[in-house]
Amino acid sequence: MAKKYISNATESSRMFKSNFLESLSKVHYSVPLFVFIPVIGWFSYQALVTGDMSVLKFAGFVFEGLFIWSFTEYFMHRFVFHFNPKGKVLERIHFIFHGVHHDYPNDEKRLVMPPSVSIPLATGFYFLFGVFMTEFTTAAVFTGFITGYLFYDMTHYALHHAHFKSAFWKNLKKHHMMHHYAEPDKGYGVSSDFWDKVFRSDFPRSGNKQERASHE
Repeated sequence: MAKKYISNATESSRMFKSNFLESLSKVHYSVPLFVFIPVIGWFSYQALVTGDMSVLKFAGFVFEGLFIWSFTEYFMHRFVFHFNPKGKVLERIHFIFHGVHHDYPNDEKRLVMPPSVSIPLATGFYFLFGVFMTEFTTAAVFTGFITGYLFYDMTHYALHHAHFKSAFWKNLKKHHMMHHYAEPDKGYGVSSDFWDKVFRSDFPRSGNKQERASHE
């Protein structure tokens, strides 16, 4: 994604002429919690109670779901949200899904996925897991997957609007701010920089470009 314009304003930019479509593109950061915590509770119940799964086995599948989410987060950010659009239609789609966030990174209403996007995506992944797993294994893995997604969404909001004292969170925030303000073709991990290290899309440990990203 070529760096063109970055606004540090917190207000939202209008994307749609339709008030209805515009409302679907904005969401308070707490909304995913209200939507998906009950989902996590339901599928945990299905695995542990209805499926009579042991706690240890459940924990293992939850960890598997978290791992799958971490890779999904990286893959989607790098190859879906940062694809190079050609043509006005694809440029418009790209702007709606991710370009607007890079132009207005502090827009408080566009830092977490709106339910109009997250619910269809979550549903699709649930049925995809069901193709390869049994019913209750799917429930346990999906629990971990959605937990990972919620952690990602809340982390993303915090990285843009919270002030951290912990070295871990300071480093993670620097990692994400460098993605926005220095090199948008690196640093695709948001809740973790693990996959950036694996696929060598991390930032250099030293140099001027790190100093340019001191927006903490």
